Amino acid sequence: MHLTVGYLATPTGDDGVALAAALARTFGATVDVVLVIRHELPDGSPGRAQYQQLLVERGQRWVAGAAGALAAGNVAAGAHVLVGESFAETLMGFARDHDSDLIVVGGARDSIFRGHAIGPVASALLHSSTIPVALAPRNYAEEPPESLTAVTAAVPTRPGDDNPLPFAIALAGAAGLPIRMVSLVSAENLAEAENLAELRALQIAAAEQNLEVAASALPNAPEVESLVAEGMTLESALKKLTWAPSDVLVVGSSRFGAPKRIFLGSTASRILAGTDAPVIVIPRD
Repeated sequence: MHLTVGYLATPTGDDGVALAAALARTFGATVDVVLVIRHELPDGSPGRAQYQQLLVERGQRWVAGAAGALAAGNVAAGAHVLVGESFAETLMGFARDHDSDLIVVGGARDSIFRGHAIGPVASALLHSSTIPVALAPRNYAEEPPESLTAVTAAVPTRPGDDNPLPFAIALAGAAGLPIRMVSLVSAENLAEAENLAELRALQIAAAEQNLEVAASALPNAPEVESLVAEGMTLESALKKLTWAPSDVLVVGSSRFGAPKRIFLGSTASRILAGTDAPVIVIPRD
């Protein structure tokens, strides 16, 4: 497995590196730490090129420090400084060229709530990337786990919704991790059924069907769990779930997105906002 982590010399960047380290140790992955310097268009001033070179040299020191910290934690890591007009586009191009399995970034730190806050770089990735994107929650670097110990998949119950379960099965199988499948039920979905009890029965039936799929695909998995979280709203249902520091949640893309690309839908956005575990968002289909 290969990981590309988008880096900034900020607490957000440290969160992304910490998640990359946990993923790498779990799956035996190599990591490339990538910092993107914005391309400065020439304006005729003699100092513009020198200023950009100064930024590149400073960036090289930063990524070397991040890669060194990974190496000290027994993670094979490279360090790269790239110049481009768009951080997200340049990062995605690097990840594609290096056959990365995941792009890893930290979240924004301007939210007062426990969940993920999506900054401009993460937002661009979550609406265009052809490679799964792993998001570190705020302050993840303060007490990161040595490795991951469980994979949770937010499984849909409506026909046509993108199902992250196959990806979660493959991810868990690569490291022999248990799978937890979560279906979220809220009163917001009452238009789909006559009452909440009927809707809950439909959700449970869908979750049990997905459990059978996982059990047959991972006959030697140490544990496969399926549960339904209920609440009047999606947010209140999410509050009934508990997360260990070593968990990771997998969510799918909106059915309205382009095939083979990530498009973060409204439900997935709310799940991110209400979850303080690392989240992997996968491309549609």
